[in-house]
Amino acid sequence: MIDLRETPYYNELSILRKEYLEKLLSWKDKHVIKVITGIRRCGKSIVLRDFCKEISKSVVENQITFFNFEMLENEELKDYHLLYTTIKNRLRADKMNYIFLDEIQEVPNFEKVVDSLFVMPNVDIYLTGSNANMLSSEIATLLSGRYIEINILPFSFSEFQLGYKSKFQNYNLDLPSLYTKYITYGGFPYLHKIYEENEIIKDYLQGLYSTIVLKDIQQRKKITDTLLLEKIVKFALQNTGNLLSSKKICDTFVSSGKKTSPAMVENCLSSLCETFLFYKINRYDVKGKEILKTLEKYYAVDVGLRFFMLGAKSGDEGHILENMIFLELKRRGYQLYIGKVDDTEIDFVAIKDAIPTYIQVALTVRDEQTLQRELRPLQMVKDNYQKILITMDNSPVTYHNGIKQIFALDFLNGGEV
Repeated sequence: MIDLRETPYYNELSILRKEYLEKLLSWKDKHVIKVITGIRRCGKSIVLRDFCKEISKSVVENQITFFNFEMLENEELKDYHLLYTTIKNRLRADKMNYIFLDEIQEVPNFEKVVDSLFVMPNVDIYLTGSNANMLSSEIATLLSGRYIEINILPFSFSEFQLGYKSKFQNYNLDLPSLYTKYITYGGFPYLHKIYEENEIIKDYLQGLYSTIVLKDIQQRKKITDTLLLEKIVKFALQNTGNLLSSKKICDTFVSSGKKTSPAMVENCLSSLCETFLFYKINRYDVKGKEILKTLEKYYAVDVGLRFFMLGAKSGDEGHILENMIFLELKRRGYQLYIGKVDDTEIDFVAIKDAIPTYIQVALTVRDEQTLQRELRPLQMVKDNYQKILITMDNSPVTYHNGIKQIFALDFLNGGEV
């Protein structure tokens, strides 16, 4: 067990991820199991420890139980009977008990321990799990109806800047230069220790990608066709921002001589999303107020991983920017859809507290014809909710008959929509 009151605390990220801490604090003492998920190496365990450290300031020592099951000292507690007994014997009847189980998938039948603890009074449970053994769909099956999921993403552009500054304290880079570095390196937290060491970064991302594909997906989902899986990954990355379907991808592969089926493609895509390598968003009929079941878009969890897989390609900047805006909106807690308005498409219908914001993303709109093309989908929405055009044109905030145009890097750096 880790005792944060007696053990020197060290956050290897050097960055406090405030939005996740605030979310965890908002669920503190609520009678649901808190499950922290996310792609490998995005900093789940560090967020959990930061939160544990925060609440340790206001509770007594024996209210907190923290086990990391990747540590050898906790090996015997992988017997779920012993784990349950150990935790139960620590519980206080007169105060809330905070139980942190890090990498809980290492304990066979862990759900039996969690179920038994959950029904007890004064128990607040927090879990993290590796995607290799606890995929998103499996969490839902094991803990159905009794948990909330807090999904952790790699560093945002703002966090990347803090990491870069911690590495190079006297750096003097403007936002566009930092943006270029961000889309090259990406946001995986460990990388801020090795910025500018390009070969090491490539090796790190290669190992991370291989683990996700070979261990998390192939072993768990029994997908034997490695070549097909990698083709689907690259196809989805190359088509960021484009509407896709399993049939469309299948037809593309078959036409080039690769035998597959829509069902096989769908299985691979689902696995890529379950391991958080991609996020899928559906279309939403703005006028009909309904989610559409055909065609969707896939966005990568990290643009650096995308750069590693595809390299730099001319004309790709718009897709990268759209992916960045998607991730930032997701970090901010928006529920995201692709907007359909008659024959036009809005990049994002971003909903929070039941209020939609309509967002269009474009690399540049300095050409009048391009500007009018990007404004048209927003102009076709007749309600009075906010409509935003986000571009890389570094201009003051501009309004086009009520549609607000903002600079993408200001938004990615923490600015409001």
